[in-house]
Amino acid sequence: MVRVYTRTMKKHVCHCIALRKVSRKVTAIYDAALEPFGISVNQFSELRRIRAMQPVSLSDLAIALDLDRSTVGRNTRVLERLGYVETVETDDRRESAFSLTPAALSVLAEAAPAWDAVQARFEERFDPVVLDQLLESLETL
Repeated sequence: MVRVYTRTMKKHVCHCIALRKVSRKVTAIYDAALEPFGISVNQFSELRRIRAMQPVSLSDLAIALDLDRSTVGRNTRVLERLGYVETVETDDRRESAFSLTPAALSVLAEAAPAWDAVQARFEERFDPVVLDQLLESLETL
């Protein structure tokens, strides 16, 4: 259920634009932390998801990442060019699947402490209950 707070909120505030602005700021913080490892937070997230599901088809990966298949395909091709993802054969020859390379496992291990540090900064800055409530509320959209 979406609540409308017309009495306390400014009428000129666009919730979409406000959330996109915050999203860009948060992404920039994670990207800056992962920059020394040559990957973005989106790439880090995709690599972690592939690691958890490998071998994983493009369709299943798109569902898991909640992105359209063409976007995941483009992102995965970049990871292939970086040497982090390889195409592997599966029983279903209609669709290829992906697995991580040793280089990907290495970069994930090296970058994890930087990602953990950003996570910790957010957890220190926000009351844990408030942060949990915010994330749960956003999940309902």
